[in-house]
Amino acid sequence: MSNTTLLSAKSLSRFYGSQHAVNNVSFEIHKGEVLGFLGPNGAGKSTTMKMLSGNLAPDRGEITINGYDLLSQPKQAKAQIGYLPEQPPLYKELTVKEFLMFCAQINQIPSAKITKAVNTAIERCGLNEVTKRLIGHLSKGYQQRVGIAQAIIHTPAVVILDEPTSGLDPIQIREIRHLIRDIAAEHSVILSTHILPEVQTLCDRVQIINHGKLIFSDTISSLSQQMQASSLILSLDNPPDIDRLQQLSGVTAIEAISSTRFRLHYQPDNNPTQDLLTYAVSEHWQLTELAPEQHSLEDVFMNIIQQESLTDVQAA
Repeated sequence: MSNTTLLSAKSLSRFYGSQHAVNNVSFEIHKGEVLGFLGPNGAGKSTTMKMLSGNLAPDRGEITINGYDLLSQPKQAKAQIGYLPEQPPLYKELTVKEFLMFCAQINQIPSAKITKAVNTAIERCGLNEVTKRLIGHLSKGYQQRVGIAQAIIHTPAVVILDEPTSGLDPIQIREIRHLIRDIAAEHSVILSTHILPEVQTLCDRVQIINHGKLIFSDTISSLSQQMQASSLILSLDNPPDIDRLQQLSGVTAIEAISSTRFRLHYQPDNNPTQDLLTYAVSEHWQLTELAPEQHSLEDVFMNIIQQESLTDVQAA
């Protein structure tokens, strides 16, 4: 991944009447990077995507794409963007090749280079076998590929994909994910999705927006660290009092799941597993289960959203 910044958004804000749909959002994306853009419904995600793609003007802030200001140099900046909305803008009465020839023309690719651009997009998106078929007769997976082909046909600096695998079957999803990673080798990709495992599979960084504000922005590896276990499931046939378990180094809280089964929460840098094993033997607790409890990405996502909502309530 390069340090070259291909998109920069600074202090973006957008109002709908008195509602602050997007509130002072800033971020960058670099060449070769896939940025996952997450948020619950109504969080401001779609509004941000529309501003980044040039379909909606911000009330405040600025957007620079590959060195061009989207507001003062819209023609040059938009030429650096490839955009696939959730519903691909396809002319279903055209063949795949006819449609991509049309897309090349409206993206002002010089006439002498159109054939090469179309053939390159067809090759990269795996459309060789369907070039002469009507788009309306293709499967949803192939239609999505055509949608991606029109987004990259002019080799833009930044490709924005909104829910690119929505409604696809597992095989189609895998193929589209491979395609996105391939595209990211030469472009920057902003991926908006509700499918959390897709973020883990595809993205280098992830951003979470809620109530119009950017509440999380970090690498996927940092997010994965938050998924590491910080609790244990413990079963003892002869358990001590909960107070005794609470005394173990690093333990912060204990939940009694049943009379013999417990959930132990601990400080991430102070795992009590070794102490548990030692005391279970020396004090005859008759240990039958000891397992780390892994957090899912959904757990982490919900925790970030809930913490931010709680902060807003306390601030109010």
